[in-house]
Amino acid sequence: MSDYSARNKRLAKNTIVLYFRMFFIMALQLYTSRLVLQALGIENYGIYNVVGGVMAMLNFVNMSLSNANSRFVSVEIGSGNLDSVKKLFGCIMSIHCLFGVIILIFAETVGLWFVMTQLVIPSERMVAAIWVYQSAVLSSIITIISSPYNGLIIAHEKMSAFAVISIFDAVAKFGIAILLFYSLIDRLILYAVLHVLIQLIVCLIYAVYCKKKFEESNYHFIWNKKVSLSVLSFAGWTLTGNIAVMGYTQGLNILLNIFFGAIVNAARGVSVQVQTAARMFFVGFQTAINPQIYKSYAQKDFDRMHALVFMSSRFSFFLMLVVTIPLCMHTQYILELWLGDVPEYTAAFVRIMLIVGLINTLQNPTMTALHATGNIKKVQIVESSLLLSVVPVAYFCLKFLHILPVMVFVVYFIIEFVAQFVRVYMIYPMIKLRMKDYFIKVMWPISVVTTLAVLVCWISSRVIVVSDFWMLLVAIAVYVLIIGVCVFFFGLQKIERQYAIKLVHEKVMKIC
Repeated sequence: MSDYSARNKRLAKNTIVLYFRMFFIMALQLYTSRLVLQALGIENYGIYNVVGGVMAMLNFVNMSLSNANSRFVSVEIGSGNLDSVKKLFGCIMSIHCLFGVIILIFAETVGLWFVMTQLVIPSERMVAAIWVYQSAVLSSIITIISSPYNGLIIAHEKMSAFAVISIFDAVAKFGIAILLFYSLIDRLILYAVLHVLIQLIVCLIYAVYCKKKFEESNYHFIWNKKVSLSVLSFAGWTLTGNIAVMGYTQGLNILLNIFFGAIVNAARGVSVQVQTAARMFFVGFQTAINPQIYKSYAQKDFDRMHALVFMSSRFSFFLMLVVTIPLCMHTQYILELWLGDVPEYTAAFVRIMLIVGLINTLQNPTMTALHATGNIKKVQIVESSLLLSVVPVAYFCLKFLHILPVMVFVVYFIIEFVAQFVRVYMIYPMIKLRMKDYFIKVMWPISVVTTLAVLVCWISSRVIVVSDFWMLLVAIAVYVLIIGVCVFFFGLQKIERQYAIKLVHEKVMKIC
C-alpha cells in the first residue's frame, strides 16, 4: 500500500473512531446538562457559568501552549527525528509546569478579587461561588499539566485511545449529575469539587498511557534555550488570538451578568452547551485531519496540504449544517423537551450561536495551515484586534443604545463573519493558495448547499407539524435527507461523488 493510501486509510479510520466518540458523548452530555440544570436550579447554574468563566479567561495561556504543542510535535514527528521529539516534549512539559505556577498566582490574586468584588452574585451564595472558583483554578492547573500528553496522543494519531479516555470523562460527569440529586450538602459546591476529581483522574490516565506507548513522553526536566524560545515565540503570538477569543467570550458573559444578572447567564450557558455539542460533529473530523496538515507541510507535500485544507473546510461546514438546520427549525420545542424549564432568551441565543458555529468550521482549517508555516505574527495581531472589538462595541450598544441581550449576539456574529474573510485574505497568499480557489472550491459549494437546504427544509417545516417527539424525529430525518441530497449533488467534487457511489455499491454487493 502506498504512503498516500495509508495516510488516507488512517484518516478515515480515525474519523470513524472520533465520530463514534462524538455521538456517544454528545448524547450523554446533552442529558447530563439537563440533569445538572434541574439539580442546581437556574440561579446556581448561572453562577457556575459566570464564576467558572472567569477562570476560563485565564486558560488562554494553556490554549496557546496547546496550539504550539500540536504544531511543533506534529512537525517533528513528520520529520522522523525521535531525538528532536524527545527534546521538544521535555521542553514543552517544563514550560507547562512554569505557566501552571504563574496562572495559579494570578488566579489567587487578580482573579479572586474580581469574583469577590465585581460579579453580581447573591450574598447568600458567595461562599458557594468561591468554592466554584477555587475548584475551577485547580481544574485549570491540572489541564495545563495534562495538555502535553493529550497533544502527544493526537499528534501520533492514536484516536482510539483519545476516544476511550474522552468517553470515560463524559460517563464520569454523567455520574456526578445523578449524584447531585441525592446530595445532602450544597449541590453547587459538590458539583464543582467532583469536577476537579474527574479532571485529575483523566490527567493521570493520559500520563500513564503516554508513558507506556511513547518513548519521548518519559519526562525529565529539560530547558533547551533554542527550542524553548521557538515554542514560546509561537505560543506568544497564538496567545494574542486566544486572549481575543477568551476576552470576547467571557467578556460578553460578564457584560450580560452586569446588565441583566445571573438568569441571562444561565440562558447563555445553555446556548454554549448546545453549540459545544453541535461543534462535536465537525471537531472530530478536524482533530483527525489537523496532524496530517502539519505533517504534509513538514514533508513539503503542499498539494496534499492544500487539498486537506479545502476538504476540511467543506466537510466540516456540511457536518455542522446537518445539526444547525434541524435545531434552528424547532429550537424552542427541542429545548423544552431537553430542559423542561427553559430560561428566557435561550432559544434566540442558541440559534445565533449555531450560526456562528458554521463560521467557526471554516476558521480552523485556515488557521491550522497558517500554524504549520510558523509565520503567524501579523495575522494574529490583526485577527485579535478585530475579535476583541466585540466587547467594547457590545458595551457601547448596551450602555447607550439599551439593546436587548439577543442583539449582543448579533454584534458577535457580524464581527466573526468579517474576521473569517480577513483571515482568508491574509493567510491564503502565505500558504501559496489563491483566494479565487477558496471561493470556487469552498465558499461557492457551501453557499449553494446552504441556500437550497434552508429553503427546502423551511418549506418542509411548514408541511410537517411537530406536535410530539416522534413527529420531531420524522422532521429531523426529512431535514437530514434534504441536506444529504444537496451536499451530494452540489457540495461534493466529481471525484468525491464517484468515490461515494463506489463505496455504497461495494457495501450493497457485500450485503447481497
